[in-house]
Amino acid sequence: MIKMELDTIIELENVQIYQKEALVLSNVFLKINKGEFVFLIGKTGSGKSSLLKTLYADLPIDEGQAKVAGYDLLKLKNKEIPFLRRKIGIVFQDFQLLTDRSVNENLYFVMKATGWKDKRKMQARIQNVLTKVGLGTKGFKMPHQLSGGEQQRISIARALLNDPDIILADEPTGNLDPATSNGIMELLIEISNTGRAVFMATHNYNLIQKYPSKIVQCEDGKIIFSGNETN
Repeated sequence: MIKMELDTIIELENVQIYQKEALVLSNVFLKINKGEFVFLIGKTGSGKSSLLKTLYADLPIDEGQAKVAGYDLLKLKNKEIPFLRRKIGIVFQDFQLLTDRSVNENLYFVMKATGWKDKRKMQARIQNVLTKVGLGTKGFKMPHQLSGGEQQRISIARALLNDPDIILADEPTGNLDPATSNGIMELLIEISNTGRAVFMATHNYNLIQKYPSKIVQCEDGKIIFSGNETN
């Protein structure tokens, strides 16, 4: 029997990725399995964010084959996009927390927007994800009362709310100091060890060397390297 961790959760074949009219990445081949941690590297403007946006259907695909979390992106209807996105947790560089609401209220807002209705279950889930990221006692805090690292942990907790199959992290340590970045990396690796795929865009080569894993590199309009960091 094949273990679930080896099941493919992201698979792109011969995909062309456009940003408006401009071709950003061509002939993209990408395969990521459940439980796999993958770095996405490349210069600014090389197509990293566009690739991530393609995976959660923010940019459409018209050519090739693309399947994410069981959904065929070429056949995906607009009404199906919210269901795809419930299977994907997204972590941004700038946290994107609502500054006028507490941590609990930030998470409650996301749950209500994604179809949760039972307040008791919502409260239990919020406490569960906050505990997972080590901030079980910080739900009453406002974002400005938290450090940058704590705010990023809250954004990771938010990404976990709907028990996603995939975490897409776009420069999640970009605004953090080295020690805090290490803590965020260890948390993301721990999440991947629970069977979720984690696909993380980064410019931080120190992290790549410290936490060696599979690498996908964007350069000159193509994914030119996919493998394990060996240097």
